[in-house]
Amino acid sequence: MTCQKTSHNFTKIAFKPLHTNLFNIVLLSFFLTLGCGNLYSQEIKNKKKPLPAGKQTDKPQIVVGDTIKLDTVRAKKTFLDAPTKYKAKDYAKFDKKTNTLTLYNEAELYYKDVELKSGIIVLNTDKDEVYAGRIRDSAGVLIQYPNFKQGASEVQPDSIRFNFKTKKALIYNSRTEQGEFKIKAAVTKKENDSVYFLRGARFTTAKDIDNPEYYFRTNKVKFVPNKKVVVGTTQMVIADVPTPLVLPFAFFPMSQEKSISGIIIPSYNDSNTRGFSLQNMGYYFALSENYDLTVLGDYYTNGSYAMRFESAYAERYKYRGNVNIRFENLINSERGYPDYSKENIYNIQWSHARDTKSNPNSSFSASVNMGSSKYFKRSINQANVGSNLNNTLNSSISYNRTFNTIPQARISLTATHSQNTQTEEIQMTLPALQASVDRVYPFVGKDGVKKGFIKNINLQYNLSGKNNFKTTDSLFFKPQMFKDAQIGMQHSIPISTNFKIFKYFSAGASTNYQETWVTKTIDKNYDVDQSKVIDKTVNGFDAYRTYNFSTNLGTTIYGTFNFGSDKRIQSIRHVMRPTVTYSYTPSFDQYYNNYTVDASGRISTYSRFDGGIFGAPGKSNSNIVSFALSNTFEAKVRDRDSTKTEPKKIMLLNNLNFSTSYNFNADGVETLAWQPVLVSGGTQLFDNKMNVNFGATLDPYAIDNGGKRIDVYNIDNGGSLFRMTSANVTLNYSFSNKGTGKDQENKQSERNGGRKDDLFGTNTDLNDSRNSQFANEKDDDKDVITEFFNSKIPWDMTMAYSLTYSNVNRENKITGNSIMISANMDITPKWKGGISTGYDLVQKGVTFTQFRFERDLLSWRMAFNWSPLGVNSNWNFFIGIKSGMLSDIKWNKRSTSNR
Repeated sequence: MTCQKTSHNFTKIAFKPLHTNLFNIVLLSFFLTLGCGNLYSQEIKNKKKPLPAGKQTDKPQIVVGDTIKLDTVRAKKTFLDAPTKYKAKDYAKFDKKTNTLTLYNEAELYYKDVELKSGIIVLNTDKDEVYAGRIRDSAGVLIQYPNFKQGASEVQPDSIRFNFKTKKALIYNSRTEQGEFKIKAAVTKKENDSVYFLRGARFTTAKDIDNPEYYFRTNKVKFVPNKKVVVGTTQMVIADVPTPLVLPFAFFPMSQEKSISGIIIPSYNDSNTRGFSLQNMGYYFALSENYDLTVLGDYYTNGSYAMRFESAYAERYKYRGNVNIRFENLINSERGYPDYSKENIYNIQWSHARDTKSNPNSSFSASVNMGSSKYFKRSINQANVGSNLNNTLNSSISYNRTFNTIPQARISLTATHSQNTQTEEIQMTLPALQASVDRVYPFVGKDGVKKGFIKNINLQYNLSGKNNFKTTDSLFFKPQMFKDAQIGMQHSIPISTNFKIFKYFSAGASTNYQETWVTKTIDKNYDVDQSKVIDKTVNGFDAYRTYNFSTNLGTTIYGTFNFGSDKRIQSIRHVMRPTVTYSYTPSFDQYYNNYTVDASGRISTYSRFDGGIFGAPGKSNSNIVSFALSNTFEAKVRDRDSTKTEPKKIMLLNNLNFSTSYNFNADGVETLAWQPVLVSGGTQLFDNKMNVNFGATLDPYAIDNGGKRIDVYNIDNGGSLFRMTSANVTLNYSFSNKGTGKDQENKQSERNGGRKDDLFGTNTDLNDSRNSQFANEKDDDKDVITEFFNSKIPWDMTMAYSLTYSNVNRENKITGNSIMISANMDITPKWKGGISTGYDLVQKGVTFTQFRFERDLLSWRMAFNWSPLGVNSNWNFFIGIKSGMLSDIKWNKRSTSNR
């Protein structure tokens, strides 16, 4: 033990007047003289109560006097100006001679925002610094690496020296994580709280920083936590093999924000008909927390180019959506060659949804997919398999609002668009107006009870307005399109009631008055000079009025067939819902005129409202009775589990429907009395994994040699009661050995007009390294390979079968018979494979086929898609880093065939 000099330790002494006492003066002088030297002796524990002047603790600190200040010596202020905590497993020793505190084995030190854990920690109060390093175990292996944490920054080096006053540090073999980056450096100098300088550094996104699959090696690094990394000459190393990829300098943003603006590095490609290209070059704008913008472009050396603008926006509890605008100028071959061609194509997609919480009385939604009919087949940067096979593009934008009046009123504005990509015909409604006022019961009493024929009488008002366009790709949004627009409005006032008959029958009656307004009609006249009938469009307001009447009667019949509780099938329940409906619509021949058909003077009739937006009123009476019968079949089956006493319910047929009608005013020539019987049904099998739907059309009439229906029943013509003119069966079956099933969502394909599932292949964008089957898998320490081979190989399969039969003109043949299969399997823990294909049994050929493979390379991803058949044949290879921060480090190669 070392005794401190008295000059370094002051004791509180209260001086009082002393009486002259020689013994006391000599004794006091002796102790004062003894205190000026250094004595070394065995430590003796002081059993006396300590002086109350200063509370003793285990922490190294300086005790300063309170009321009596000595003029000759000033107390040294300690640098630990905040509470300090520390602990160690073996010992915590303070050496007063060197003013050092040593913590050994699982040592921990906490001071302000500094947290330090290590095998050994040495705190020097004279130099205002701390040292931390590793210790050796019984085998001589270095263990317990330091862990230094200050604020949000955390470093795991071999050793560290930190100065509390200057906030500078010297770190050896540091390991730190910043977002997706992991950084290791031989020597790190901490300049201040926000700047580090690194020497001999490597940084990577691999899980193991000491043995990474790849890393970037550099000797000079400036590192600002949570902001940026600026490096000097940098070389990429893969599997410890240096690559030729060397950059003179590099900048990596490290912002903690969800997204930051930055350049998107393009990929290189080449084509036999368009030359060399740079694809997907552009810039990402992180405009705010609520919306962003991505601008991408492609350029080919023959002059072809493409531009894409993609933006996503959202505001919590209000709305969210995204917008994609794509334009491509396609040039094939070179000017002067016979295969030279040039065309412009575009596509616009907009999806918007508003949160119902923002305004429960109104809603706004949009789902837009419109553009050139050939876009998905000709695009130089779209591998949309499902979209290529789809022939229709649809769009809808709608706004709905409810007015809380009495009675309640509603209004809806909708814009719709339908486009056939084969015929290039476009039908658009811009806008469509729907308005209605809720039902009013004028005969209900004050008690509000609606019972009986009279009290249930109700009426309402409906309004429908349309502005229709029918055009083609070439005339879309051109003056001719607006010139041919059809505008109309229809008002209707339905009046209805319902009541009970004989307790078990539900009856209803209704009538509807309708008034239709249009702005265009036609006038037909025979032109002698041209020798044909000319249709002339008449612009101007015109209207017609119609009304009709209908009544219906229906009931529900329940039947149960019991087989006994000891049987496997204990009972079958059959529910029938028959309905009979009678409807009458009078003739409105006052809206019809005569016109000359040819030069012979033959006369025919037409309505000036023919071809109008709401059609023309009926010329002849409609006096029809309709019959419909719906059925459901359900069984009670004894459960295989003997511990369960209640039987299990199984749906045998979800629905089995029959419908037909009889026209009392049929003339037997142009119209026949009975309509064909329509049969439809469906059920689910194998624990609802297989959906089965079927349908058929049964015609009671015979046909002549020309295939025309005649007023002769088929049974009277030597045939059966009904003649099956068409039938179809479809099956969809999905099965898997995965516990969670299969996620078949293909959102981009669906937005482009394709299927939700992958029967037509996947639309994987191989330019995006994060779009991967492995992307959402979490890394952990379990033995994935051992677990994989100790369990079943994960796989899933979707199968669809379609059969269509036609016998309209006694052809009696199968017009469609095809099967499609999509299968995916984890071949190994790191390999995934899939195939989508099918076979057409009528055409005797393979339908669209796609092979897909994907390899998990830890920090990297590799994928290969191949469609070997048809006009959409192509292949695509991709390899790149998974991390979104380094997603531009990739290589993508596509087939050069033109679509």
